[in-house]
Amino acid sequence: MSYVFAGMLAVSFIYALISGGLGELSTGMMESAGSAVELLISISGMICMWSGFMRIAKDSGVIEKLSRLCAPLLRRLFSDVREGTDAFRYISMNFSANLLGLGNAATPLGISAMRELQRNRLSDIATDSMVTFVLMNTASVQLIPTTVAALRKSYGSAQPFDILVCVWVTSVAALTVGLASSAVCRRWQIWRRSSRYSSRRCASTG
Repeated sequence: MSYVFAGMLAVSFIYALISGGLGELSTGMMESAGSAVELLISISGMICMWSGFMRIAKDSGVIEKLSRLCAPLLRRLFSDVREGTDAFRYISMNFSANLLGLGNAATPLGISAMRELQRNRLSDIATDSMVTFVLMNTASVQLIPTTVAALRKSYGSAQPFDILVCVWVTSVAALTVGLASSAVCRRWQIWRRSSRYSSRRCASTG
């Protein structure tokens, strides 16, 4: 990402230099920096409040109970990860934390889950479980979209949480499409491997 941002800055500077808009570029950078700080301050209160609620849920064991409820679904999605292992436990707790909108707790749990999935592996190629786990974190379903609601509140929304149903529908749809695409790609790879094996076997016997 550092290369991407550096490239964007370089292209912007070169275009402003050619078009004679260095002054507008400098003004835009200053104004955007100030707006970012103002936005951060305006949404920090709501994010702190909901993070506190979610931390109470975590410390009271709600996330642990929710992760046990989600275990049957996760067993089907991560069939090569044994239930009861540290990897499965971290995956369950990460999914539950994301479900409750507790991003601060979900991030370290996700890192721990990936570390456990990579443990004792010699290859750096991601496994199917790793790909599925990253997909679930990217298109995570959130019951309480705290950050989006805080942004809406900062821009003057009278009811920042009236998008809940839309968020639930779109996030579930995105996750479903992502998992379905992953399953199709996985079956395609299995079919290609079996086809290559059959071709080599026929060639060797022929």
